Amino acid sequence: MAKEPKKGKASMPSVLAFEKKLVPSDAQLFAVSWGERQGKAQGLKLQVKSVRGTISNRLSTALENDPAKLDAEVEKPNLQTVDHCALPNDKDTLKVRFTLKVLSGVQTPSACNNQAFNETYKTAVQGYVEKTGFKELAQRYATNLANARFLWRNRVGAEQLEVRVTHVRGEEKTQWVFNAREIGLNGFDHPQVQALAEVIAASLSGQTDFALLDIEAYSQLGEGQEVYPSEELVTDKGDKSKILYDTEGIAALHSQKVGNALRTIDTWYADSVERPIAVEAYGAVTNLGTAYRKPTEKKDFYTLFDRFGTGETIGENEAHYVMAMLVRGGVFGQSSK
Repeated sequence: MAKEPKKGKASMPSVLAFEKKLVPSDAQLFAVSWGERQGKAQGLKLQVKSVRGTISNRLSTALENDPAKLDAEVEKPNLQTVDHCALPNDKDTLKVRFTLKVLSGVQTPSACNNQAFNETYKTAVQGYVEKTGFKELAQRYATNLANARFLWRNRVGAEQLEVRVTHVRGEEKTQWVFNAREIGLNGFDHPQVQALAEVIAASLSGQTDFALLDIEAYSQLGEGQEVYPSEELVTDKGDKSKILYDTEGIAALHSQKVGNALRTIDTWYADSVERPIAVEAYGAVTNLGTAYRKPTEKKDFYTLFDRFGTGETIGENEAHYVMAMLVRGGVFGQSSK
């Protein structure tokens, strides 16, 4: 008599990968004046600064308790060469531009070596699409475009914030204009983003093959104010202690940084939350050193995905989270070792 196939981890494929369905470009930084923000923009160049800093790090107890040694320590020059970026003295507004492609096909893994899993997974995704139409996730992605979350630090201290999203379909274009300060970073229940959310949902659910969005954000920071491109990860220690990112000589934000902001939609990691976190397998927030989705609490992606993908029923919010992870993409196979 044939054995029943095992459920759960034992039936997961060892090779399983998904391509991301939200594909942002790098975001370039420009300078404009708020009153003429739709006019010609000036690409921002990186500058190099060499400064003599002061010692401000925490010292050892021995140094703190010896005044002479402390004086000698703080007299040491803290020489730094860093990249720097700022608006010109005659421009008060930062313009950030990038494109976003929203793809369909989340029900089809890019690689899967288990046909039985492939069938149960497709059935589960089709059930999710029929039930939700991707409306909840699309609403949240649309909100994070409209509220300019992708500006990160460039959003802080802005007198005015405006986002223009253009849906490009050949020669046909549809544009939405949002007051990002009015929408804010808390909550996703904003009716003014509904039309944009419908475009995103149509692509994610497969009603359309893809959607191409052109995004421009304007942050009125003040003339000459510093702006913040992405910082490069430096593995070889050279002359500079901070290296910023640029493309074609124009300061920019990494596409990964933009994507992280767009997927900051997870409010399902706890019953009561103060803010959304980025969709990650273990709910990791690195700057807080915390993983909000611990496997011991059965909230992590792999625990939920193993159940979802093999045909088990999970909660509605758990399904939203799992599907958001699949939109994010990644390699999720179960090791055969």
